[in-house]
Parts: sequence; structure tokens; C-alpha cells
Amino acid sequence: MRNADCTDCPLSSRRSFIREAAAALGSLLALGSTPRGVDALTLRLASAVRVAGDERSYPLPAEDGATIDRDAQVILVRYHGKVFAFSLSCPHQHTALRWEPEQARFQCPKHHSKYQPDGVYTSGRATRSMDRFALRRDGGNVLVDTARLFREDRDADSWKGAFLAV
Repeated sequence: MRNADCTDCPLSSRRSFIREAAAALGSLLALGSTPRGVDALTLRLASAVRVAGDERSYPLPAEDGATIDRDAQVILVRYHGKVFAFSLSCPHQHTALRWEPEQARFQCPKHHSKYQPDGVYTSGRATRSMDRFALRRDGGNVLVDTARLFREDRDADSWKGAFLAV
């Protein structure tokens, strides 16, 4: 039952409220806004500047964002003062992950598992966070050891420590 004082209000019915809310959401999306509290992060494609055995060298990212080296299957992420190196494949069934800059997250296109920029699993079919490579700093570069991959469920301490503070 509607209030008699609201019969002329533009949002007096459930249908008009939903229509107006959808229009407002569409306007926000069209403007490229991101969810409240989420910073849009940029995506870059790159290759290692130097390869020595299993170690690949990348320039230290100057700003927050994700750099993907498809050939080496490495994702380098700078996020909130830390740099991480991840395997490009989803830990669930090894499908290549995609970066969603508008949502500032990784997502598996196969089963829609979602991960924060630091690789932490948030939802979907996967049962663990993204696998992290060992890394170290060498001047203005990040050296990623692709032979040393840490799984959160098998070596939690090494996984948690696999980042550089910048």
C-alpha cells in the first residue's frame, strides 16, 4: 500500500525505483568509476629485460598495476607498497588468469575464481590463492626465480614472504 503523499513521486513504485537505480548504476559504469574503496590499477604487457637460467629480470614497477609476461607465464604486480610475482595460471585448473583493472582483481575465465591484487583468493572454484614466485631486488630491477614457485597450501610461510617492499 502506497502512502497517499507519495503517489506523484518518481520512485513511488518498486518498478520505477528499480528502473531509476539501474539507470544510475549504468551512468556510473559509463563514467568508468570503480567500486568504492577500489583503486583502478593499470595493466601492462612486457618481456623480461634479461634472462639468466631460471631468473628473469624486470624493471621495478614505478606505480601500482600489473605487468604480464605471457611468454614466461609471469605476472608482476605492484600494489600498496609491495611487489609480487605470480604464475599466470589459475591454481584450480591452470587456465590463464585475466586482469580486470576496473575491479582491481584477477579472475579465471573458466570457473570465475577471483583474486585480490596480492594474489589472495576471494571466491570461485579454486581452493587456494595464486601461486607466487620467489623474487629479489637488484638495483632498479626485480629478479623473478621461475624455478621457485610457492603454493599457499604447501608452504604458507614462504608464500607469505614472497614479496618486495617498495
